[in-house]
Amino acid sequence: MEVEKLPEKGAEDMAISEEEKFRQMLEEPVNRLIPKLAVPSMVSMIVVAVYNMADTFFVSRLGTSASAAVGVVFSMAAIIQAIAFMIGMGCGNEISRLLGAKKQEEAERYVAVGFFTELILGTLIAVIAGIFVEPLVYALGSTKTIAPYAMQYARIILFGSPFMMASLGMNNMLRFQGNSFYSMIGISTGGVLNMFLDPLFIYVGKMGIGGAAVATLISQMISFGILLYQCNKMPACISVAFRNFKPSIKRYSIILRFGCPSLARQGIAGVSTILLNFSAHPYGDAAIAAMAIVMRISMFIFSLVIGFGQGFQPVCGYAYGAKHYKRVAEAYRFSLKVCFIMLIFAGAGVFLMAKPIVTAFRKEDAEVIRIGTTALQLQCLTMPLAAQITMANMFSQTTGYPLRASIVALLRQGICLIPILLIFPRAFGLLGLQMSQPLSDIFAAIIAALITGGILKELKEREKKEIKV
Repeated sequence: MEVEKLPEKGAEDMAISEEEKFRQMLEEPVNRLIPKLAVPSMVSMIVVAVYNMADTFFVSRLGTSASAAVGVVFSMAAIIQAIAFMIGMGCGNEISRLLGAKKQEEAERYVAVGFFTELILGTLIAVIAGIFVEPLVYALGSTKTIAPYAMQYARIILFGSPFMMASLGMNNMLRFQGNSFYSMIGISTGGVLNMFLDPLFIYVGKMGIGGAAVATLISQMISFGILLYQCNKMPACISVAFRNFKPSIKRYSIILRFGCPSLARQGIAGVSTILLNFSAHPYGDAAIAAMAIVMRISMFIFSLVIGFGQGFQPVCGYAYGAKHYKRVAEAYRFSLKVCFIMLIFAGAGVFLMAKPIVTAFRKEDAEVIRIGTTALQLQCLTMPLAAQITMANMFSQTTGYPLRASIVALLRQGICLIPILLIFPRAFGLLGLQMSQPLSDIFAAIIAALITGGILKELKEREKKEIKV
């Protein structure tokens, strides 16, 4: 008889754990809670950024065209990741709201819908894109000298699409449950493994650029397995269960509503990278390789802000779901301030070390170093503005303003950047290409600040109405 009571005790322990988490999300001071949640996310984001740079770093040793190929295929990966983030963030936002409103069963359904949808879409993408890989790499901005490397790399990367998409989905859904430590373990393990496997397959195994792709594929599969295990076995995590896979138009519409800003942000990054590759064509493979290197370095730095913002989002979602609007605003202002200060110091350090950093990637090519150093220093001048842009996107998305969140998401690498890329390289040549992203950041930050100012004003009015009621 005592053995039969054990599951009930376990369920009770789980309930206590969830109740404690609910209290923590709504009562613990944000200046302690957000950093605590953000550190695991920041670690996982940094590890992902490092292993993205590792691919570029090790492949760069194979030649300028091979290095450029990684940058070309990155735009394809960015679009696939955009779809994965759309579903994961859309589900995650709704999950945090449902948990804040104490609707556990519906939250479990969103976890299942998100996970299995990612797997299905990832498989379809792998099959279709694999069939048309040659025209695809040219559409992504390959030159004739880059295309053979890009096709070899892309074919293998595409095999990992289902695992990559499902992993990103689980990562986001775990974070929005307040379980960022578990998401860190899954993503970081794969990232660290990738960094060790890259040189092993590229040089020891003599697989060239294909070795970098195989290393990434294996790492993604390992991350997938770890994240799935944690979702189903760790306390206070919502399990992935096929019985809860109940897709409906209503659920998908909610996922799209809250996930479209992430699709816009990540997807437009892929589109702008393609446009950047074509804009760099007149300056040769060295320009494409240099801009790819600068992009990876910038992503590494911005990962600090994204990671910190991911610590902010579950706090914001819980507070918004519980109608604690003052806490939402407090959490946003605190996070914005911290991210701005981080980027001031990071930008200053990278500006001073720009040439050695770029040289570390491609010391054999003076043209890559020259182009990359100038582009990186220009990017550092506006780097702190990314705090406003990123936090505005996460804030508006989590508080239920999908249209405004989508606009903010499209600003930095879309609405502002694309017109600049179409005009400035033609008017100012290579310098116009190098200064395009920094100029876009200035305009994007101003518009993002105006949008978040309006949302904060609306939330203040709602707070007043709640007090009166």
